[in-house]
Amino acid sequence: MNRTETSTGAVASQTRAECAVISLSGVTREYSGHAGTVRALDQATFSIVAGEWVAITGPSGSGKSTLVNLLGCLDRPTTGELTIDGADVSSMAPAELDRFRADKIGFIFQQFHLIPYLTAVENVMLAQYFHSMTDETEARSALDRVGLGARAAHLPSELSGGEQQRVCIARALINNPPILLADEPTGNLDAANQGIVVDLLRGLHNQGHTIVMVTHDPEMAGLASRRIALNHGKVFCHPVGGGPVIRLGR
Repeated sequence: MNRTETSTGAVASQTRAECAVISLSGVTREYSGHAGTVRALDQATFSIVAGEWVAITGPSGSGKSTLVNLLGCLDRPTTGELTIDGADVSSMAPAELDRFRADKIGFIFQQFHLIPYLTAVENVMLAQYFHSMTDETEARSALDRVGLGARAAHLPSELSGGEQQRVCIARALINNPPILLADEPTGNLDAANQGIVVDLLRGLHNQGHTIVMVTHDPEMAGLASRRIALNHGKVFCHPVGGGPVIRLGR
């Protein structure tokens, strides 16, 4: 990323671009259907620095899901360049992309996506399986990290919503990915469990994980060091430390 453009048209110099773990340059994602072509993401250009905690916000239909799918290597740009941890994922073959995703990205979903007939430890080990190895000791250690070591043998139906989300976090951590992609991580939780998950995310951020978090909650967004806002497929970025909104990719 070479420059940003403010809403007044002035060019602001980029900082720490050499440290970017995620970089988008002119990324557009279009979908074709009977009603024509929909541009869900429009010329997005921004970087996320290694170790940063970024909140992605915006109303329904703004392009958040499209952006998350791209950052999670679940989809590909129609045009533009998407680089993650120094690799251009736009041109990777499917098998290569699957392995790259398993190595680099841990997913924390709002709906948990736990397999109902697998125990907590088996759900964590499932992420190892996609990484071509399994280690129950490591999986139990991951559950210990989120305070669920004693619940390892329980099925999801035997766990509370907060406990299920913590299993999801343990699963995201098991392969030690540098990037955590959290989609509304507290959206289905009560206040007490929200606090537990927030403390876990803070701890992971302090340990150096890059966290990209989608949220509708202003309080959750306020935990991040920077906010990326979407509206009608356009990306707006709040710089680290506050200041005027910077409009990107125009």
